[in-house]
Amino acid sequence: MRLAKLALRRAGDTNGPLPGKPRRILLSAAVVWLALVAGGLWLLCGYENAPGVSATPPEKWPAASQIHPALNQATLIILAHPHCPCTRASIGELAAIMAHCQGRLTAYILFIKPPGVSDDWEMTDLWQTASHIPGVRVIQDDDGSEARLFQAATSGQAILYDVHGRLLFTGGITASRGHSGDNAGRSAIVSLVNAGSADRSETFVFGCPLFDPQTECKVTRDERTKR
Repeated sequence: MRLAKLALRRAGDTNGPLPGKPRRILLSAAVVWLALVAGGLWLLCGYENAPGVSATPPEKWPAASQIHPALNQATLIILAHPHCPCTRASIGELAAIMAHCQGRLTAYILFIKPPGVSDDWEMTDLWQTASHIPGVRVIQDDDGSEARLFQAATSGQAILYDVHGRLLFTGGITASRGHSGDNAGRSAIVSLVNAGSADRSETFVFGCPLFDPQTECKVTRDERTKR
């Protein structure tokens, strides 16, 4: 009987406060876990806001380009990697730009196709989405030859030239990687096309490296919310 009472008393003790040492271990583990979570969020936030390499496009439309600029209005070129998930936001911003410019802008989006990949490597959902934007022509950029002429290095790079082939704007049209919404690049392009001036002619560009066939961005905040 005494043994049974002792066993019950010990069993009851497990529901009470933990002894000092296990409590300290649990508290330490919780602190480490919170630190890891905070560190991960900080790294992801830093990644999303870290710009890629910006283009240094020629001041005049390159004569060697196989793309023909519009003769009666400004022309926008966007260089893109077909497997860059954060470029989806750039394509959405391009659609907004075309809607705001009301037929006063000619736009091309060039999807890079490196040598040695499969025939339909570039035919991703990004290509399909871009091809449905009114006023936008989607083109395959074999070996990245056009991207090199415009000296682009990051997916989502936008370059605007006026009717005379003079450089007006270069940069990105998202505020961070994969982030949709109002941003300085979109506003500048719309203002340059519709009003002839803007408060800036250059912005950071956010996206994957253009010339890496294995490019795949980390999942960004906006991409996570869509899943």
